[in-house]
Amino acid sequence: MTGKRDHQEASGSGAPPEGRPTPSTPSTPSTPSSPSTRPARAQGVSALVRAVLSDLASPSAAPLPPLTRPRWLRRLPHVVMCWIALGVGLAGADTLNSSYHLGFGLGTVTGLAQGVAIVLALWRPVPAWWLSLAATVVAALAARSHMAVGVAPRGNLDWPWSPPAIIAHAFVLFFLALRVPTRVAVGALSLTALATYFVQGLIGAQAYGSTGVPAVVVFAAVVLLGTALRGRREARTQLVEQASLTEEERARRTLLEERSRIARELHDVVAHHMSVISIQAQVAPHLVENPTEELKENLEGIRQNALEALTELRRVLGVLRSENPDDPYGLGAGTGAAPDSPQPTLDRLDALVENTRAAGLDVTTEISGEQLPLAPGVELSAYRIIQEALSNALRHAPGSAVRVELWHFPRGLQVRVVNSRPERPAPPSPGAGHGLLGMRERVAMLGGTLVTSETSCGGFAVAAFLPRNGAAPADDGSTDDGSTDDNSTGPTGEETP
Repeated sequence: MTGKRDHQEASGSGAPPEGRPTPSTPSTPSTPSSPSTRPARAQGVSALVRAVLSDLASPSAAPLPPLTRPRWLRRLPHVVMCWIALGVGLAGADTLNSSYHLGFGLGTVTGLAQGVAIVLALWRPVPAWWLSLAATVVAALAARSHMAVGVAPRGNLDWPWSPPAIIAHAFVLFFLALRVPTRVAVGALSLTALATYFVQGLIGAQAYGSTGVPAVVVFAAVVLLGTALRGRREARTQLVEQASLTEEERARRTLLEERSRIARELHDVVAHHMSVISIQAQVAPHLVENPTEELKENLEGIRQNALEALTELRRVLGVLRSENPDDPYGLGAGTGAAPDSPQPTLDRLDALVENTRAAGLDVTTEISGEQLPLAPGVELSAYRIIQEALSNALRHAPGSAVRVELWHFPRGLQVRVVNSRPERPAPPSPGAGHGLLGMRERVAMLGGTLVTSETSCGGFAVAAFLPRNGAAPADDGSTDDGSTDDNSTGPTGEETP
């Protein structure tokens, strides 16, 4: 019985007997450290190491940029670093000659190499790092032989990094971290620590004060500082670029919206004339006695073509027309701003002026010259230019006095809107800030000119000349009102009055 019980205990504590089924154990999921993932991880690490070594082997230039302002101090950092490099180089040469007993030739070359590395780091930080590290390793290995035979005073040497070498290499690593990607800076720091461990930990020397660990700590701190400053600079650069792209996109969107608005208005003008053509073509056969069949067919063809063109125009309008036109100041109320109402002309100028006065501006109008018939597009564009100029005065010159002047000439119409200095600071504008773009689009479409400028009293003036028939005027360099036909004389970068 005892032997049987011992056999059972042995069986329970060890492997199950042959033929007995083993209890099933739940399968554990594969972990990142499983054999199947180790090759992939090893390949990723090796690829990263190869990339870092490739970057450290590349002598590509990464110059430190000069100061942007003031201009007369733009090269001040470079001059200061050259003086620091000279001092570090001379101090390093003196330390290696007097303390390390390397001799005048080797001590001077390795000491001055540290100073040259600092200057070189201003333009090519990677080769400068190699030069600084190589000079330090050569000097440490050369001093080791003298330390072994007791030439140098025992216990008084800072080895393997001398104080000038630590300063020089710290500057080099700082400039390296400022100008190259983070992985390259970390790789340089790692190789520096590895070289320090190889010289001090594996090779070693006698009678010295260890500077390996303090030097690596200093190098890690400067690399961290340089990487942080580089990340901050890149973040600010990206923010400025994003703001610039946003502003360009806003201007482009505003321009497209204004073009769409112009297209809608042109549709309404053209649709009116096409409707008249269709009606005239339909009525014409009844105004002629015994019209021929050929005349009827031609007139019917004209009518059908006009109706087809009108249908296509309406289809385009359905695509372009917006549901809620933007009119933040209510200047379109009662003046044809609704999507399906007739487009406004100068006949509605009085209503526009009254709405502007109700919004808080003192507006006066002056119309001079013989009012000859204008093309519908010219009247519409003149109305829109006045409307946009009054909106700008409301936005940017609250409490100002605005004067709207219209001069009718045989060749066209001149529009001028001038506002005085605002009485109080302007609140934040709800507009997109690109209304002048729409004015220029309208004027360029009709072959006219537009001049915008600030006035001597602190106000803003908008002046436009529109040819009567919406065609470019004769190229004689002047208009009927004596103004030069030049659209580049006034400032166009601002919209504020």
